[in-house]
Amino acid sequence: MTPTPITDPIEILLVEDNEPDVLLTLEAFEDARVPNRLHVTRDGVEAMRFLRGEGEHSGAPRPDVILMDINMPRKTGLEVLEEIKADPDLRSIPVVMLTTSQADDDVRASYERHASGYVVKPVGFENFLGAMRAFEAFWMTFVRFPPRGP
Repeated sequence: MTPTPITDPIEILLVEDNEPDVLLTLEAFEDARVPNRLHVTRDGVEAMRFLRGEGEHSGAPRPDVILMDINMPRKTGLEVLEEIKADPDLRSIPVVMLTTSQADDDVRASYERHASGYVVKPVGFENFLGAMRAFEAFWMTFVRFPPRGP
């Protein structure tokens, strides 16, 4: 089966408070074979403002997929995930948890809140880049996203 070529850039929202991880992710997606636009919010409160197009995020695009850390200030990734999946306008957006936590409780809690996936951040630059390339190969090549419109 040949994947359908993607012509419009994939809109990715990265919700991450750790600056080195933000920079690694930006670098990984810079070299992506699939056109994409990576948007970054630094905590859960800002992520919800982005998703709802509020304040400085007025006119922000609807993401095709969200990559989200669990441990963040102001509002955790699990709280944001629960809020997204409770909102009829946002619940169809796939959310992949991207975190350092290997705790079974976090994995279970993420899937109970309807995460589309759970990825433990690999240690080391090359390993992290490899994980992001694998994410790209699957999510940006073979997955069909829900339409962006209402």
